Amino acid sequence: MTAGGSRSTGAFGIIVDVRTYRQPGTVVTEHHVSVPLDHGRPDGERITVFAREVTATRPGAQALPWLVFLQGGPGFAARRPVGRSTWLDRALDDYRVLLLDQRGTGRSAPATARSLARLGSPAAQAEYLARFRADSIVLDCELVRRQVCGPGEPWTVLGQSFGGFCAVTYLSFAPHGLRGALITGGLPGLDARAQDVYRHTYAIVAARNAAHYERYPSDVAAAREVAGHLAARDVRLPDGSRLTVERFQAVGGMLGTAAGTHELHYLLEDPWDGDGGLSDRFLAEVAERTGFARAPLYAVLHEACYAQGAATRWAAQRVRAEFPAFNPAAATDGDGPLYFTGEMVYPWMLDLDPALFPLREAARLLAERDGWPPLYDPARLAANAVPAAAAVYHDDLYVPAPLSLRTAAAIRGLRAWVTNEWEHEGLWASGGKVLSRLIAMSKGEV
Repeated sequence: MTAGGSRSTGAFGIIVDVRTYRQPGTVVTEHHVSVPLDHGRPDGERITVFAREVTATRPGAQALPWLVFLQGGPGFAARRPVGRSTWLDRALDDYRVLLLDQRGTGRSAPATARSLARLGSPAAQAEYLARFRADSIVLDCELVRRQVCGPGEPWTVLGQSFGGFCAVTYLSFAPHGLRGALITGGLPGLDARAQDVYRHTYAIVAARNAAHYERYPSDVAAAREVAGHLAARDVRLPDGSRLTVERFQAVGGMLGTAAGTHELHYLLEDPWDGDGGLSDRFLAEVAERTGFARAPLYAVLHEACYAQGAATRWAAQRVRAEFPAFNPAAATDGDGPLYFTGEMVYPWMLDLDPALFPLREAARLLAERDGWPPLYDPARLAANAVPAAAAVYHDDLYVPAPLSLRTAAAIRGLRAWVTNEWEHEGLWASGGKVLSRLIAMSKGEV
């Protein structure tokens, strides 16, 4: 139920659309703000970004400082809140929170196969999508901040995973807009190329596979049996796309969460139906874990979020050859274990997933694109004056801790908390404990 709403033209000629309603323990206000597609051409095409303000209902909450949350990804909208759920409960003690749908996601000019088709050629689509990285997201944030909070009021950014990459870009190019920076599992390598990142992550996910099979030794045979079945047959997922051995390996992305190894075991525990085929339940879960229908930009822009200068040229695929443990032939042609892969995007995914079919040529152009602008400013970061704190997860499957710690040392004043108590999703899983520590660190209280 809408409690109220208004539409106005604010400063800088930005159209603002605002609506307010209530949830248990919170007041929610929706903001729609018009921003340039290309911030280098402020008078050119415009898109609309969406942000959801969440404020506690207690007296005085409207006077608290602002916290803008940047979701992980790329390509994922901010999670939809229900009252004071997860880390939001802790945040609302100290802040008014703004949950931003980054451009191209959720309600912020969503970039889908259908919307991109209106642009025409794959080259036009790739040129459009090149404006959907962290540098553009940060400039969107600055326009939203000036409009929603006021030009003279800086805010604190909370960045989870890819949102942390954006936070470091924010510290690099718009620190004047920040009161503080809190980062969870998202300190990027400042000069790391995509292939450098994957050399770390392949080694980490190989260790996770070994640990999984040590915990659940029966899964070695179970995974090998499924892989052999897929290698010998044309197996189709519920959407009609083919399930190959390589696609089955991609379910290993779950190994980066605290419960992931157990969830993988349960997936492998009973994959068969009564007729010698893979069960509908198994196929549906694999489809959910390996498909990109909910976030096609994740696949299309995943490697581009690392790119500075040179093209990525499908780095995950190139580097995979350096790690023979991931060759499925060890399981399909021999008696070795099947190693599952992690957060990697491969070119064959564009040919298998119906959600990616229409975007595959644009994605290939982006993979070959040279001349990407820088995402970070090492000199500015070395002189940083914004209070900053980061949780670095020691065993992080997605954002390698060695690269994060090198970056932590390069940002003046940033305090890093290295922990293996939590996995990559610690912000969500800790019940506010991770956020509480980062807030205390940023204030110098611990």
